[in-house]
Amino acid sequence: MRIKVINPNTTASMTAKIGEAARSVAAPGTEIIAVNPENGPVSIEGHYDEAVSGMALLEEIYRGEAEGVDGYVIACFGDPGLLAAREVATGPVLGIAEAAMHAASFIATGFSVVTTLGRTKIIAEHLAHAYGMDHFCRAIRACELEVLALEDEGSDARRIITEECLRARDEDGSGAIVLGCGGMADLAKAIEADIGIPVIDGVTIATKMVEALVGCGLGTSKHGDLAYPLPKPYAGAFAGYAPKPRVRIHETKYA
Repeated sequence: MRIKVINPNTTASMTAKIGEAARSVAAPGTEIIAVNPENGPVSIEGHYDEAVSGMALLEEIYRGEAEGVDGYVIACFGDPGLLAAREVATGPVLGIAEAAMHAASFIATGFSVVTTLGRTKIIAEHLAHAYGMDHFCRAIRACELEVLALEDEGSDARRIITEECLRARDEDGSGAIVLGCGGMADLAKAIEADIGIPVIDGVTIATKMVEALVGCGLGTSKHGDLAYPLPKPYAGAFAGYAPKPRVRIHETKYA
């Protein structure tokens, strides 16, 4: 089984960390292909960044389809381009926010999301509503850390995030914490040991969920709105983004 884990920003050190997290839980025989686009923002910290990164993300999905990849993880907590990626992909595509929130609802009656900048909280709120998690999500908390602070070994990021997770546990009454950034993938176990409740990293959870879906022979439905994009020309600077002919090494029964 081959799973492509896509960091939609262009920071290679974060991609390496995300890939390591995915490989730490992958089953024997599962190949993790961790990549980031060559073009786009160095970090994703708002609606604009998400919109720009989405096009480069789709290029990575197209490459994966041509290479016969079995499934995909979008390793950004805003789940940018998720539904568009599902239109393009034959296999399952999971976003780390969707995967982490559902996993938290399996093991606790309420969870808090601890994320980076306050300006991104509304994105997580919208996702919690879209995923039917309103009943479980007790709070979305921001540490006011820039995403790239997570890549700075000299920063105080781990302490700041841990303290916010403690506040979430004690003030929100949450039984689990969801880490709201792919760049936090290496922190979950250490923070869990510090605060004594489950701390969920969406990269690892999404990886295992994709494994499970592929293992059960399930791919993305191609009936209705997730059918392959309609072929048509695109004009001007976006001509290169016109829906591409499908090229797959292997197909699923849903193709």
